[in-house]
Amino acid sequence: MHNNILNKLTILDRYILLQVLEIFVMGIVIFTSIIFASDTFITLIKQITLYGIPFNIAMMIVLLNLPQVFVMAIPMSVLFSTVMTLNRLSLSSEITVMRACGIGINRIAKPIFIFAAAMSLLTFVINETIVPVTNSQSKTLAVWALGQKNIPNGKQNFTFKEIKTDENGHHSMKRLFFVQKCEDNTLKNVSVVDFSDPKTIQVVQSQTGKTSPEGWQFNRGAAYTMNKDEKVLNTTWFDQSIVDFGMDVKESLTEDEATQYNVIALWKYIENNSKKHDPKTHSIFKIELHNKFAFPFTTVVLVLLGVPLAITPPRVRYNRGFLFSILIIFLYYLLRALSLSFGENMAVSPFLAAWIPNFVLIILGSILYYRKVYTIT
Repeated sequence: MHNNILNKLTILDRYILLQVLEIFVMGIVIFTSIIFASDTFITLIKQITLYGIPFNIAMMIVLLNLPQVFVMAIPMSVLFSTVMTLNRLSLSSEITVMRACGIGINRIAKPIFIFAAAMSLLTFVINETIVPVTNSQSKTLAVWALGQKNIPNGKQNFTFKEIKTDENGHHSMKRLFFVQKCEDNTLKNVSVVDFSDPKTIQVVQSQTGKTSPEGWQFNRGAAYTMNKDEKVLNTTWFDQSIVDFGMDVKESLTEDEATQYNVIALWKYIENNSKKHDPKTHSIFKIELHNKFAFPFTTVVLVLLGVPLAITPPRVRYNRGFLFSILIIFLYYLLRALSLSFGENMAVSPFLAAWIPNFVLIILGSILYYRKVYTIT
Protein backbone atom coordinates (compact mmCIF):
# COMPACT_ATOMS: atom_id res chain seq x y z
CA MET A 1 0.00 0.00 0.00
CA HIS A 2 2.80 2.38 0.93
CA ASN A 3 4.64 1.59 -2.32
CA ASN A 4 1.48 2.19 -4.33
CA ILE A 5 1.08 5.62 -2.78
CA LEU A 6 4.71 6.47 -3.57
CA ASN A 7 4.22 5.35 -7.16
CA LYS A 8 1.13 7.52 -7.48
CA LEU A 9 2.97 10.49 -6.05
CA THR A 10 5.82 9.93 -8.50
CA ILE A 11 3.33 9.84 -11.36
CA LEU A 12 1.83 13.08 -10.05
CA ASP A 13 5.28 14.72 -10.02
CA ARG A 14 5.95 13.63 -13.57
CA TYR A 15 2.52 14.74 -14.72
CA ILE A 16 2.93 18.25 -13.32
CA LEU A 17 6.58 18.64 -14.36
CA LEU A 18 5.87 17.56 -17.93
CA GLN A 19 3.28 20.32 -18.32
CA VAL A 20 5.54 22.86 -16.64
CA LEU A 21 8.44 21.97 -18.95
CA GLU A 22 6.33 22.27 -22.08
CA ILE A 23 5.20 25.80 -21.21
CA PHE A 24 8.67 26.70 -19.87
CA VAL A 25 10.26 26.02 -23.27
CA MET A 26 7.59 28.14 -24.94
CA GLY A 27 8.22 30.89 -22.37
CA ILE A 28 11.97 30.85 -23.03
CA VAL A 29 11.32 31.35 -26.75
CA ILE A 30 8.79 34.14 -26.14
CA PHE A 31 10.69 36.14 -23.52
CA THR A 32 14.09 35.70 -25.17
CA SER A 33 12.57 37.03 -28.40
CA ILE A 34 10.97 39.98 -26.58
CA ILE A 35 14.19 40.93 -24.78
CA PHE A 36 16.19 40.50 -27.98
CA ALA A 37 13.77 42.63 -30.03
CA SER A 38 13.42 45.40 -27.43
CA ASP A 39 17.00 45.68 -26.17
CA THR A 40 19.65 43.68 -28.02
CA PHE A 41 18.36 44.48 -31.50
CA ILE A 42 18.32 48.20 -30.71
CA THR A 43 21.94 47.88 -29.55
CA LEU A 44 22.78 46.16 -32.84
CA ILE A 45 21.31 49.02 -34.89
CA LYS A 46 23.10 51.57 -32.70
CA GLN A 47 26.46 49.89 -33.21
CA ILE A 48 25.98 49.77 -36.98
CA THR A 49 24.74 53.35 -37.44
CA LEU A 50 26.56 55.23 -34.67
CA TYR A 51 29.85 53.38 -34.36
CA GLY A 52 30.11 52.16 -37.94
CA ILE A 53 30.59 48.53 -36.91
CA PRO A 54 30.03 46.15 -39.87
CA PHE A 55 26.80 44.16 -39.89
CA ASN A 56 28.48 40.74 -39.63
CA ILE A 57 30.57 41.88 -36.65
CA ALA A 58 27.49 43.39 -34.99
CA MET A 59 25.63 40.10 -35.46
CA MET A 60 28.50 38.25 -33.78
CA ILE A 61 28.28 40.69 -30.86
CA VAL A 62 24.55 40.02 -30.57
CA LEU A 63 25.08 36.24 -30.56
CA LEU A 64 27.69 36.62 -27.83
CA ASN A 65 25.10 38.48 -25.75
CA LEU A 66 22.47 35.74 -26.11
CA PRO A 67 23.55 33.85 -22.93
CA GLN A 68 22.84 36.97 -20.87
CA VAL A 69 19.45 37.36 -22.57
CA PHE A 70 18.69 33.68 -21.91
CA VAL A 71 19.51 34.13 -18.22
CA MET A 72 17.15 37.10 -17.97
CA ALA A 73 14.36 35.03 -19.55
CA ILE A 74 14.63 32.08 -17.12
CA PRO A 75 12.79 33.59 -14.08
CA MET A 76 10.02 34.95 -16.28
CA SER A 77 9.63 31.62 -18.09
CA VAL A 78 9.48 29.63 -14.84
CA LEU A 79 6.80 31.96 -13.50
CA PHE A 80 4.88 31.83 -16.79
CA SER A 81 4.94 28.01 -16.88
CA THR A 82 3.94 27.77 -13.20
CA VAL A 83 0.96 30.08 -13.46
CA MET A 84 -0.28 28.73 -16.80
CA THR A 85 0.02 25.07 -15.68
CA LEU A 86 -1.68 25.47 -12.30
CA ASN A 87 -4.35 27.75 -13.73
CA ARG A 88 -5.18 25.16 -16.39
CA LEU A 89 -5.31 22.35 -13.81
CA SER A 90 -7.52 24.51 -11.63
CA LEU A 91 -9.96 25.35 -14.44
CA SER A 92 -10.26 21.68 -15.40
CA SER A 93 -11.06 20.86 -11.74
CA GLU A 94 -8.03 18.55 -11.49
CA ILE A 95 -6.70 20.43 -8.46
CA THR A 96 -10.13 20.15 -6.82
CA VAL A 97 -10.05 16.37 -7.37
CA MET A 98 -6.48 16.15 -6.00
CA ARG A 99 -7.44 18.05 -2.86
CA ALA A 100 -10.52 15.87 -2.42
CA CYS A 101 -8.15 12.86 -2.47
CA GLY A 102 -6.08 14.38 0.31
CA ILE A 103 -3.32 15.88 -1.85
CA GLY A 104 -2.72 19.39 -0.54
CA ILE A 105 -1.43 22.50 -2.27
CA ASN A 106 2.02 21.98 -0.72
CA ARG A 107 2.29 18.54 -2.33
CA ILE A 108 1.01 19.78 -5.69
CA ALA A 109 3.49 22.67 -5.68
CA LYS A 110 6.46 20.58 -4.50
CA PRO A 111 7.72 19.50 -7.97
CA ILE A 112 7.34 23.09 -9.21
CA PHE A 113 9.47 24.47 -6.38
CA ILE A 114 12.09 21.79 -7.07
CA PHE A 115 12.07 22.77 -10.74
CA ALA A 116 12.37 26.47 -9.81
CA ALA A 117 15.32 25.70 -7.52
CA ALA A 118 17.03 23.79 -10.34
CA MET A 119 16.49 26.70 -12.74
CA SER A 120 17.81 29.09 -10.08
CA LEU A 121 20.99 27.02 -9.85
CA LEU A 122 21.24 26.91 -13.66
CA THR A 123 20.92 30.71 -13.79
CA PHE A 124 23.74 31.11 -11.29
CA VAL A 125 26.01 28.66 -13.13
CA ILE A 126 25.47 30.35 -16.51
CA ASN A 127 26.05 33.76 -14.95
CA GLU A 128 29.29 32.54 -13.42
CA THR A 129 30.76 30.54 -16.31
CA ILE A 130 29.34 31.57 -19.69
CA VAL A 131 28.05 35.16 -19.41
CA PRO A 132 31.34 36.76 -18.20
CA VAL A 133 33.28 35.11 -21.05
CA THR A 134 30.82 35.98 -23.81
CA ASN A 135 30.34 39.56 -22.55
CA SER A 136 34.10 40.09 -22.45
CA GLN A 137 34.49 38.69 -25.97
CA SER A 138 31.63 40.87 -27.16
CA LYS A 139 33.26 44.05 -25.83
CA THR A 140 36.68 43.08 -27.23
CA LEU A 141 35.16 42.41 -30.64
CA ALA A 142 33.36 45.77 -30.61
CA VAL A 143 36.56 47.66 -29.79
CA TRP A 144 38.48 45.74 -32.46
CA ALA A 145 35.78 46.53 -35.05
CA LEU A 146 35.92 50.20 -34.06
CA GLY A 147 39.61 50.32 -34.88
CA GLN A 148 39.19 48.40 -38.13
CA LYS A 149 36.38 50.49 -39.54
CA ASN A 150 38.60 53.43 -40.52
CA ILE A 151 41.13 51.45 -42.56
CA PRO A 152 40.17 51.71 -46.25
CA ASN A 153 42.35 48.88 -47.52
CA GLY A 154 43.83 49.49 -50.98
CA LYS A 155 43.30 53.27 -51.06
CA GLN A 156 46.08 55.81 -51.63
CA ASN A 157 46.64 59.42 -50.52
CA PHE A 158 43.59 59.79 -48.32
CA THR A 159 42.73 61.80 -45.21
CA PHE A 160 40.06 61.58 -42.55
CA LYS A 161 39.12 63.55 -39.47
CA GLU A 162 38.21 62.86 -35.88
CA ILE A 163 35.71 65.45 -34.63
CA LYS A 164 34.98 66.32 -31.01
CA THR A 165 31.82 67.94 -29.63
CA ASP A 166 31.82 70.24 -26.60
CA GLU A 167 29.10 70.66 -23.97
CA ASN A 168 27.36 73.33 -26.06
CA GLY A 169 27.16 71.08 -29.12
CA HIS A 170 29.91 72.89 -31.05
CA HIS A 171 32.10 70.74 -33.30
CA SER A 172 35.83 71.14 -33.70
CA MET A 173 38.77 69.20 -35.12
CA LYS A 174 40.36 66.70 -32.73
CA ARG A 175 42.74 64.84 -35.06
CA LEU A 176 43.56 64.91 -38.75
CA PHE A 177 45.03 61.80 -40.39
CA PHE A 178 46.88 61.57 -43.72
CA VAL A 179 47.88 58.17 -45.13
CA GLN A 180 49.84 57.74 -48.34
CA LYS A 181 48.84 54.11 -48.87
CA CYS A 182 47.09 51.19 -47.16
CA GLU A 183 47.94 47.61 -48.10
CA ASP A 184 47.03 44.43 -46.19
CA ASN A 185 45.61 46.56 -43.36
CA THR A 186 48.98 48.27 -42.91
CA LEU A 187 49.23 52.07 -43.12
CA LYS A 188 52.27 53.50 -44.90
CA ASN A 189 53.75 57.00 -44.51
CA VAL A 190 51.27 58.24 -41.94
CA SER A 191 50.95 61.79 -40.63
CA VAL A 192 48.71 62.70 -37.71
CA VAL A 193 47.94 66.23 -36.48
CA ASP A 194 46.52 66.12 -32.96
CA PHE A 195 44.51 69.16 -31.71
CA SER A 196 43.10 67.47 -28.60
CA ASP A 197 45.27 69.59 -26.25
CA PRO A 198 43.99 73.21 -26.34
CA LYS A 199 47.47 74.62 -25.60
CA THR A 200 49.62 72.61 -28.00
CA ILE A 201 49.52 70.80 -31.35
CA GLN A 202 51.19 67.43 -31.76
CA VAL A 203 52.31 66.09 -35.13
CA VAL A 204 53.15 62.40 -35.53
CA GLN A 205 54.86 61.06 -38.63
CA SER A 206 55.69 57.39 -39.14
CA GLN A 207 56.71 55.01 -41.90
CA THR A 208 54.09 52.34 -41.11
CA GLY A 209 51.13 51.82 -38.84
CA LYS A 210 48.39 49.32 -38.00
CA THR A 211 45.52 48.85 -35.56
CA SER A 212 45.80 47.15 -32.18
CA PRO A 213 43.35 46.63 -29.27
CA GLU A 214 44.88 49.70 -27.56
CA GLY A 215 44.60 52.01 -30.60
CA TRP A 216 46.59 52.80 -33.76
CA GLN A 217 50.16 51.55 -33.54
CA PHE A 218 52.76 53.58 -35.49
CA ASN A 219 56.29 52.34 -36.19
CA ARG A 220 59.58 54.18 -36.87
CA GLY A 221 58.69 57.84 -36.75
CA ALA A 222 58.85 61.14 -34.91
CA ALA A 223 56.50 63.22 -32.79
CA TYR A 224 56.67 67.04 -32.73
CA THR A 225 54.98 69.16 -30.07
CA MET A 226 54.27 72.77 -31.09
CA ASN A 227 52.50 75.73 -29.55
CA LYS A 228 49.73 77.66 -31.30
CA ASP A 229 52.38 79.87 -32.98
CA GLU A 230 53.81 76.72 -34.66
CA LYS A 231 57.00 76.91 -32.61
CA VAL A 232 58.44 73.44 -32.01
CA LEU A 233 58.63 72.79 -28.25
CA ASN A 234 59.74 69.17 -28.28
CA THR A 235 60.80 66.47 -30.73
CA THR A 236 60.71 62.75 -29.95
CA TRP A 237 61.91 59.89 -32.13
CA PHE A 238 60.25 56.53 -31.60
CA ASP A 239 60.37 52.95 -32.83
CA GLN A 240 56.76 52.39 -31.84
CA SER A 241 53.94 54.66 -30.63
CA ILE A 242 50.20 54.20 -30.07
CA VAL A 243 47.57 56.85 -30.86
CA ASP A 244 44.40 56.17 -28.87
CA PHE A 245 42.01 56.90 -31.74
CA GLY A 246 38.32 56.67 -30.85
CA MET A 247 38.83 56.04 -27.16
CA ASP A 248 35.70 58.00 -26.23
CA VAL A 249 33.58 55.49 -28.12
CA LYS A 250 35.55 52.55 -26.71
CA GLU A 251 34.72 53.65 -23.19
CA SER A 252 31.01 53.72 -24.01
CA LEU A 253 31.29 50.23 -25.50
CA THR A 254 33.02 48.82 -22.42
CA GLU A 255 31.25 50.67 -19.61
CA ASP A 256 29.38 47.59 -18.28
CA GLU A 257 32.49 45.95 -16.91
CA ALA A 258 30.77 44.32 -13.93
CA THR A 259 29.03 41.77 -16.16
CA GLN A 260 32.42 40.54 -17.39
CA TYR A 261 33.40 39.08 -13.99
CA ASN A 262 32.27 36.09 -11.98
CA VAL A 263 31.70 36.41 -8.22
CA ILE A 264 35.29 35.86 -7.11
CA ALA A 265 36.81 38.05 -9.84
CA LEU A 266 34.28 40.82 -9.22
CA TRP A 267 34.93 40.74 -5.46
CA LYS A 268 38.69 41.03 -6.04
CA TYR A 269 38.12 43.82 -8.57
CA ILE A 270 36.06 45.79 -6.05
CA GLU A 271 38.69 45.30 -3.33
CA ASN A 272 41.57 46.33 -5.60
CA ASN A 273 39.80 49.41 -7.01
CA SER A 274 37.96 50.69 -3.93
CA LYS A 275 40.17 53.80 -3.76
CA LYS A 276 40.36 54.29 -7.52
CA HIS A 277 36.61 54.47 -8.16
CA ASP A 278 34.33 57.31 -7.08
CA PRO A 279 31.69 56.32 -4.47
CA LYS A 280 28.87 55.99 -7.02
CA THR A 281 30.86 53.71 -9.34
CA HIS A 282 32.02 51.66 -6.36
CA SER A 283 28.39 51.28 -5.23
CA ILE A 284 27.30 50.11 -8.71
CA PHE A 285 29.93 47.35 -8.74
CA LYS A 286 28.94 46.21 -5.22
CA ILE A 287 25.28 46.09 -6.29
CA GLU A 288 26.26 43.83 -9.19
CA LEU A 289 28.14 41.58 -6.77
CA HIS A 290 25.07 41.12 -4.54
CA ASN A 291 22.88 40.77 -7.64
CA LYS A 292 24.91 37.69 -8.63
CA PHE A 293 23.03 35.87 -5.85
CA ALA A 294 19.80 37.87 -5.69
CA PHE A 295 18.76 37.49 -9.34
CA PRO A 296 18.98 33.65 -9.52
CA PHE A 297 16.98 33.40 -6.28
CA THR A 298 14.24 35.47 -7.94
CA THR A 299 13.13 32.33 -9.79
CA VAL A 300 12.00 30.65 -6.55
CA VAL A 301 10.48 33.87 -5.20
CA LEU A 302 8.31 34.36 -8.29
CA VAL A 303 6.99 30.80 -7.99
CA LEU A 304 6.06 31.45 -4.34
CA LEU A 305 3.92 34.36 -5.53
CA GLY A 306 2.66 32.66 -8.69
CA VAL A 307 1.34 29.42 -7.12
CA PRO A 308 -1.46 30.95 -4.97
CA LEU A 309 -2.49 33.39 -7.70
CA ALA A 310 -2.68 30.64 -10.32
CA ILE A 311 -5.11 28.43 -8.38
CA THR A 312 -8.46 30.02 -9.13
CA PRO A 313 -11.65 29.70 -7.06
CA PRO A 314 -14.26 27.24 -8.40
CA ARG A 315 -16.53 30.07 -9.51
CA VAL A 316 -13.94 31.46 -11.94
CA ARG A 317 -14.25 29.90 -15.39
CA TYR A 318 -11.67 31.75 -17.48
CA ASN A 319 -7.89 31.49 -17.72
CA ARG A 320 -6.19 34.24 -15.71
CA GLY A 321 -2.72 32.69 -15.94
CA PHE A 322 -1.26 34.85 -18.68
CA LEU A 323 -2.60 38.07 -17.15
CA PHE A 324 -1.22 37.18 -13.70
CA SER A 325 2.17 36.31 -15.23
CA ILE A 326 2.45 39.69 -16.94
CA LEU A 327 1.34 41.59 -13.81
CA ILE A 328 3.81 39.77 -11.55
CA ILE A 329 6.68 40.30 -14.01
CA PHE A 330 5.77 43.99 -14.29
CA LEU A 331 5.66 44.33 -10.49
CA TYR A 332 9.04 42.62 -10.08
CA TYR A 333 10.86 44.71 -12.68
CA LEU A 334 9.27 47.91 -11.39
CA LEU A 335 10.55 47.11 -7.88
CA ARG A 336 13.92 46.11 -9.33
CA ALA A 337 14.28 49.34 -11.32
CA LEU A 338 13.39 51.49 -8.30
CA SER A 339 15.65 49.52 -5.97
CA LEU A 340 18.66 49.63 -8.29
CA SER A 341 18.10 53.35 -8.85
CA PHE A 342 18.13 53.98 -5.09
CA GLY A 343 21.25 51.86 -4.77
CA GLU A 344 23.12 53.61 -7.58
CA ASN A 345 22.32 56.95 -5.95
CA MET A 346 23.46 55.51 -2.59
CA ALA A 347 20.08 56.06 -0.94
CA VAL A 348 20.16 52.41 0.21
CA SER A 349 23.03 49.96 0.69
CA PRO A 350 24.18 47.81 -2.27
CA PHE A 351 22.89 44.69 -0.47
CA LEU A 352 19.39 46.13 -0.09
CA ALA A 353 19.41 47.49 -3.64
CA ALA A 354 19.88 43.96 -4.97
CA TRP A 355 17.58 42.16 -2.52
CA ILE A 356 14.65 44.53 -1.84
CA PRO A 357 12.52 43.20 -4.77
CA ASN A 358 12.95 39.63 -3.49
CA PHE A 359 12.15 40.63 0.10
CA VAL A 360 8.94 42.42 -0.96
CA LEU A 361 7.77 39.52 -3.12
CA ILE A 362 8.65 36.95 -0.42
CA ILE A 363 6.45 38.77 2.11
CA LEU A 364 3.58 39.18 -0.35
CA GLY A 365 3.95 35.64 -1.70
CA SER A 366 4.11 34.08 1.79
CA ILE A 367 0.88 35.80 2.83
CA LEU A 368 -0.97 34.69 -0.32
CA TYR A 369 0.49 31.18 -0.17
CA TYR A 370 -0.49 30.74 3.48
CA ARG A 371 -4.04 31.89 2.79
CA LYS A 372 -4.34 29.55 -0.22
CA VAL A 373 -2.98 26.51 1.65
CA TYR A 374 -4.82 26.94 4.95
CA THR A 375 -8.03 28.56 3.76
CA ILE A 376 -10.80 26.62 2.04
CA THR A 377 -11.42 28.27 -1.37
